[in-house]
Amino acid sequence: MSKRIITDSPGILTDHGNTRRRLLQAGLGACALFAMPAANAAYSRIYEKRLSLLNLHTGERIRTAYWEKGKYIPEALQAIAKVLRDHRSGERHPIDLGLLDLIQHLHYKTGSSKEFQVISGYRSPATNATLAARSHGVAKKSLHMQGKAIDIRLPGIPLNTLRRVATSMRVGGVGYYPESDFIHVDTGNVRYW
Repeated sequence: MSKRIITDSPGILTDHGNTRRRLLQAGLGACALFAMPAANAAYSRIYEKRLSLLNLHTGERIRTAYWEKGKYIPEALQAIAKVLRDHRSGERHPIDLGLLDLIQHLHYKTGSSKEFQVISGYRSPATNATLAARSHGVAKKSLHMQGKAIDIRLPGIPLNTLRRVATSMRVGGVGYYPESDFIHVDTGNVRYW
C-alpha cells in the first residue's frame, strides 16, 4: 500500500476537511479489511490466499496462490493483472491488493469452490471514457481505472446472495446489476447501489 504524504505546502493539498474525512474513511476501511479474517477463527489461520478467476471476454483463467507465509507473490500478482487487463486495449495495471483480499474473502464466505467469472477488471481511461459516453451506468471516475474495482459473478451462488455477503463485509462499494447478472465490488468508500 502506498503512503500519501500530507503537507500544508501551497498546491499540494489544500482541502483539509475533505482530506481528514478521506483519511478517516480510508482508515476505517483498512481496519475493516484487516479485521475481516478475524471474523472467523479458521480463516485467520490461513497460510496462503488463493484466487480462481475466469475472464469471460478473453477466456483466460487463473488459479493461484497470490499470498503465502505473510507475503504477496509478485509473479502471481503479475499473472492476475494479465487476466484482469483491459480486454479492449490490452493495457495492464497493478490490481489493488485490498481488492484481491476482498474478493478472496468474499469467495471464502460464500463457501464456493467455483471460480469467479470476471465481467470487468481493469479499464484504461480511454476504454472507460468510451463506455461512460455510451452508458449512464459507467462512472466517469471509475475505480476500475485504478485497479480497485471488479465486476463479477460466482456460478452456483445466486446474485442476490453474493451481493448480501459482499455488503455484510462492509468494505468498499457494492453495486448490484441483476439485469446484467453481476455485482461490482471495489475498495473505495463504503457505499451500496
